[in-house]
Amino acid sequence: MPKITNGASLQPQSGAAPKQIILLLHGYGSSGADMIGLAPHWQDALPDALFLAPHAPQRCAMMSAGYQWWPLAEFSPPALARGAASAAPAIDAFIDRKLDQYGLEDSDLALVGFSQGTMMALHIGLRRPRSVAAIVGYSGALTATADLSSADGPKPPVLLIHGTDDPVVPVAAMDEAQKGLERLGLAVRTHRSPGLAHSVDPVGLQMGQDFLRDAFRH
Repeated sequence: MPKITNGASLQPQSGAAPKQIILLLHGYGSSGADMIGLAPHWQDALPDALFLAPHAPQRCAMMSAGYQWWPLAEFSPPALARGAASAAPAIDAFIDRKLDQYGLEDSDLALVGFSQGTMMALHIGLRRPRSVAAIVGYSGALTATADLSSADGPKPPVLLIHGTDDPVVPVAAMDEAQKGLERLGLAVRTHRSPGLAHSVDPVGLQMGQDFLRDAFRH
């Protein structure tokens, strides 16, 4: 199994030991160095959070400067499901290592993803042995739920945000993800960003911040 290493991180603004970990999972062809850019926007509201934005373990075949959680050779639902499943063990091992390092639990962890990183955040967050505090997904999709049932498994609150003009992952993917998650009994909030392409806008940033802050208060 490939091992994930630290890509980029931002220590708690409070200067104290972390009380929460926010794991930022980048998109295809990107990196932790890009994804950590979300963290400064959220630090004031989450001063005790450690932000971790690792690089995916594979170099991106299409963009040599970036990374991929798995190769996006196919976009069919079975291919996406296989890809997410193949990348999950390395992320789970990274999470377990970091929670152990800081003496924290899954309830102290939030998963935030963009695009392919959202696919991973949802895959991981639905299959951890205990529920994480929250999942926030930007411009992504739900890859598979066939192995899950509404009777068991974690049910973290989920926020999905998507641009209406996304040419990479159509906004319809958010609607499908919402249906799939609600069938499993999860509480899901969604937001469409008018005119936004494959990106994150200030409204989405604010919503993500508020959602994470509220999730950690419970």
